[in-house]
Amino acid sequence: MPDAISAVAAEERIEDLITLTVDPGVIGGVPLGGLDFGAVVNFSAAIDHPYQFDFIDGGGVDIACLGYAECDGRGDVNASRFGDRVPGCGGFINISQNSGKVIFVGTFTSGGFDAAVTDGAIEIKKEGKHRKFVDKVSQITFSGAEAAKRGQEVFYVTERCVFQLRPGGLELTEVAPGIDVKKNILDILPFKPIMKNVREMERAIFAVPPLRIRDRLLDLHIEDRLTYEAATNTVFMNYSGMRVRSQVDLDQIRLAVDALLGPLNKRVYSIVNYDHFEADPDIMDAYLDLVRYVEDKYYIAVSRYTNSGFMRLKLGSELDKRKVSSRVFESGAEAKDYLKASGRIE
Repeated sequence: MPDAISAVAAEERIEDLITLTVDPGVIGGVPLGGLDFGAVVNFSAAIDHPYQFDFIDGGGVDIACLGYAECDGRGDVNASRFGDRVPGCGGFINISQNSGKVIFVGTFTSGGFDAAVTDGAIEIKKEGKHRKFVDKVSQITFSGAEAAKRGQEVFYVTERCVFQLRPGGLELTEVAPGIDVKKNILDILPFKPIMKNVREMERAIFAVPPLRIRDRLLDLHIEDRLTYEAATNTVFMNYSGMRVRSQVDLDQIRLAVDALLGPLNKRVYSIVNYDHFEADPDIMDAYLDLVRYVEDKYYIAVSRYTNSGFMRLKLGSELDKRKVSSRVFESGAEAKDYLKASGRIE
């Protein structure tokens, strides 16, 4: 199933907005699937296989998309043992353990499974004879408990629903249109998933026209990136993957921040996620001036983080010049721990 991601990227014309790579060591371009796995069309670079795993082990992969044979309610995944056959894990452990976000992709059942997509919905015509969601995986290739402990973001995407890993196990977060939750999901699961806020998967996924992913990636969606938590008086700013290109973008950010924090009539704590954030060179100075404006007007204290060493150095240096908080951490956990250690948030 992960093979299809490169085909979707090509169809949606987003190859220049993301960098696809496969573990044999080919970077960029459009990876091929099936028996051609490992080959890439229009690649940017090719490096030796061992060096690619140096890159993977060092946390170079932001998002890993992997298949699975079995998954259980704890979020454990088996991708290395199929009955009496033990093909092994290959690079699965390196990739899944060291990537910032992991997305396991596969069908809900297998072995004769059949489904049809029509009119923006999916119909399960025949269930497969093999249940991929089990009470306990036959071999742990990926540990859900360990990933949850480390705060790793993990999703399990199937044709009918989406689960997300939580400290207490799998949470059912999305269901495809046309799916009966009890009949097509809960009655087949050997465990009870967490269910708090289950929403419908976007119908456009199950329609013929392209998803217009390019437009979505280039849109700031700033209102969806700001969250205020009253219990800790903390605003969380998720700028991950955001690209600031113009003064119009800066105006949108300022208006959204003012609209959220202005009515509070008090200063707040802030945690800002700068993973994969970009600001075009000709707008960077103006963006940093906006950062100073927000900190001076609204913050008691702020903690920022990004997994990019270059961005940590660049942000830290430029923020220091503007006499504002300039310490930038490597992870969200470190950023939150910093504010906790200083007695600023619970």
